[in-house]
Amino acid sequence: MSPAPGLLDTLAKNWWLLLLRGIAGVVFGVAAFVWPGVTLLVLVLLYGAYAFVDGVFAIAAAIAGRGGRATPTGWLAFAGVLGIAAGLAAFLWPSITALALLILIGVWSLLHGILEIVGAIRLRREIEGEFLLILGGLVSVAFGLFVLARPGAGALAVVWLIAAYAVVFGALLIALSLRLRGRRPRHA
Repeated sequence: MSPAPGLLDTLAKNWWLLLLRGIAGVVFGVAAFVWPGVTLLVLVLLYGAYAFVDGVFAIAAAIAGRGGRATPTGWLAFAGVLGIAAGLAAFLWPSITALALLILIGVWSLLHGILEIVGAIRLRREIEGEFLLILGGLVSVAFGLFVLARPGAGALAVVWLIAAYAVVFGALLIALSLRLRGRRPRHA
């Protein structure tokens, strides 16, 4: 199923907003890689700045995308509001945000790993190589327990994961924006 023609035109017309979001992601990711010894507080504030800026750009893209047509930009505005809220929460309660983030990651990894192991055991008669799913589950459980037991070391692991995600996602947004730039309507 292809996207609505109006949405593609809107994205192409406002390609530069995607470019700015991508640049913000890459800058955030590179900053986190360059300073791996950064404290969790600074990471949370960097994340807060990134989430806030990304949210503002997403809302700007949603507003610019309206263009008098009924294009589906509500999801973009909603993502923008969530980004701004996450950024503000990180600025107002950085220590709680950091601890909550680590606990969430630890609990999620632990539960996800347990479910992988249970799923592999239930599927052992129907699939081959279920040991790989069990192994993946054990790695998830171990990571979850590690993060919950040693949040400081877990924070550094989270720094690397978030940095990698931000760089990759930012680069993809930049590539998409440059492709959309070439698709701009000639009358725009």
